[in-house]
Amino acid sequence: MEDQKSIWFLTLMLSAVAGYCDTVTFVSAGSIFSAHVTGNFIVFAYQVIKGSDAQAWIKLLTFPVFIISVIIGGRIAARSFNRYKILLSEGIILVLSGIISEVFIRKPGLIWETYVVVMMIVLAMGLQNTFGKLYAKETFGPTTMMTGNVTQASLDLGNSISSAFKDVISVQSLKKQSLTIGSFLFGCLMGALLAKNFGLSVTILPGAGIIACYLSAGKNAPVTVS
Repeated sequence: MEDQKSIWFLTLMLSAVAGYCDTVTFVSAGSIFSAHVTGNFIVFAYQVIKGSDAQAWIKLLTFPVFIISVIIGGRIAARSFNRYKILLSEGIILVLSGIISEVFIRKPGLIWETYVVVMMIVLAMGLQNTFGKLYAKETFGPTTMMTGNVTQASLDLGNSISSAFKDVISVQSLKKQSLTIGSFLFGCLMGALLAKNFGLSVTILPGAGIIACYLSAGKNAPVTVS
């Protein structure tokens, strides 16, 4: 039961954090995705054909930063006896990105300090993606990209309806996917609201939340690679 509660909580928290950070950078940094970085290819292509300036090309930088982050996450996992060390690293980076934004970004607009902070957030989201890939059983599914979860939820909904909601496995799976998708959506809404008013500094909140969870429950967790 405790394991199930832990999975529910971690799924809720990480999905909300990913939706939050993805929206914060999109709103405050020229439509850059930090969690679902392949989405930047689409925005980049659109801006190029619309005659955008060199700032559009910065979106492509998220891809190598993400790759480097995943490599770093893999190294952290290989050398640590605690599977949550990756998330602790993510939390620290998010807090630092928020502090740097608050201290150094004093004027609105897309300046080089903004992009430094954005790449730090991309680094943090790369670590979360790595955690999800290495420790897949810790959550109910991917927490940073919702397409697969929506697909599974749709299949579960179809099976549930056809069985008059008597298919227990489909109903339980639908609940799990709904938690993931709903948490991500909640994070998106909160990220949009706070980023609009306070900018990139609001990444301090999810970072502090992840660190607090690690200190209260995750620091003694052993490594169990899925």
